[in-house]
Amino acid sequence: MVAKLFLKSLLMWGKLFFTSFRCETCSKEEAKYRCPRCMKYSCSLLCVKKHKLALSCNGVRDKTAFVSVNEFTDLNLLSDYRFLEDVGRTADAAARHCFFKCLYFFQLYCLRNKARGCNIELKTLPVGFTKRRENSTTFNSMENKFYWHLKLIFPHCHAEYTLKGVPDDKILADILKPYIDPVESDPVVCQRLKIYTTSPQSDVRILMKIENRNRNSVRYNELDASRSLRDNLKGKVIIEYPTLFVVLKTLKNDMVVLGQGEHVFIFCYVILGYLSYLNNS
Repeated sequence: MVAKLFLKSLLMWGKLFFTSFRCETCSKEEAKYRCPRCMKYSCSLLCVKKHKLALSCNGVRDKTAFVSVNEFTDLNLLSDYRFLEDVGRTADAAARHCFFKCLYFFQLYCLRNKARGCNIELKTLPVGFTKRRENSTTFNSMENKFYWHLKLIFPHCHAEYTLKGVPDDKILADILKPYIDPVESDPVVCQRLKIYTTSPQSDVRILMKIENRNRNSVRYNELDASRSLRDNLKGKVIIEYPTLFVVLKTLKNDMVVLGQGEHVFIFCYVILGYLSYLNNS
């Protein structure tokens, strides 16, 4: 009740205060508003807009404006107090952001360092790249084990699947079982990858792209399905996370395995050189 009476008296006082001033834009009507920025009185929204346009005023109170001691009131004290609180919150948020940013880069450094210890060259992309955002790879220090973010691509069916938290000691054949095994695979996945599930397991090849090669000489490493993920990744360069291509030997594909098919390119190169020689002679 007391608060309501105080608020009512405050509103009445404010009304009496403004009625003693004329609008400083049109000089006709009684003032209803006062600009927090330039402290000009206005009577309507139209006059408010006119005064902003004439004085290039944005209407936002200047929290750092000088106030003399004689004009300093409790409202100014409250305003300064809130301003200092805002500054403190901003500084605290900036400090937390800096801390988490440093922690983020430290974790990346540790991840690359652990991978180097396993003879795996792990490279990370700058913040903002899709693969950087997608990557969920972690290293468990207690178990001394990587839990990889893994992508499986089945080119013959134009399908791809993403796996998270794949332990590095898991056998590649066991990783593929839920996808290409006719018994253990999910019915929906089995139907989509029918060409794989109906083919003999001996026809399945697992390839991984060799990084840091020119676009015109893309090559792939063939992985051993009977060995663990860690053993297969040793000596390899990985950008963010491993991407494995599952292909069939019996079907044609454009993926050239390193060390296989090189003689074809050498033969073509020799033929082209010979033809060039004949044209010049």
